[in-house]
Amino acid sequence: MKTLLFILIVLFSGALAGTIHGIVNLGIVEPHLDEAIGIENQNLFASGEEEDTPQFWAEYDAYRDWQKSGQVLAGTILGTSIGALFGIVYAFARHVLPGSNDLKKTLLLAGVMWFTLYLIPFLKYPANPPTVGDGETVVLRAILYLSFIAISGFGAVGFYQLSKRLKQNRKVLSIVGYAAFIGVTFALMPANPDEVTAPMELVNEFRIMSVLGVTTFWISVAVILGALWHKTRPDAEISTR
Repeated sequence: MKTLLFILIVLFSGALAGTIHGIVNLGIVEPHLDEAIGIENQNLFASGEEEDTPQFWAEYDAYRDWQKSGQVLAGTILGTSIGALFGIVYAFARHVLPGSNDLKKTLLLAGVMWFTLYLIPFLKYPANPPTVGDGETVVLRAILYLSFIAISGFGAVGFYQLSKRLKQNRKVLSIVGYAAFIGVTFALMPANPDEVTAPMELVNEFRIMSVLGVTTFWISVAVILGALWHKTRPDAEISTR
């Protein structure tokens, strides 16, 4: 393995995919955030906690502009870290993944990781706009969500390892076993402790856009890494002559 080349293409793939994700979020997720925060602002005005003044809106606009300007940078940083994980997993799993080329292999792996590390936890704990939820439960919600990600991810790895020891119908049995395991986990894990008070149409649209944004990242990192891996061959043996 050409270690330096491997590190460079993995980090570049994650950073570029994360940047794409950040740009996509600016276009399809941020408008729903603006709407949700607008509802929250009106509730603050109605309760008397804030006053509807030009000073309030000036401070609000400055804060939101700062948030939006950091969206792409945050996506790049997060994408780099997740891309590093994806690249390491691909390096170990490449030879056992089905597919005639690296692009097909990376797309398959990205699909599996998207499903087990994102979609399954998302179905149990779907994303909500920032104004939905009690601030006092944010730590609990984060623990529940991250715990479900870990359970789903390690469960997938465990059933894959089990499938290698089975002689017959190993793919079917491992998939059925994982599905049963996740089903039980899904039922036993606590529900989201917060009541959704925002309009459900807005919440559902936000969730759909969030899924599309994250899916864009996984497709991007798979395509970029697959193309770079095929072109640079970081796994090729280094000649000692």
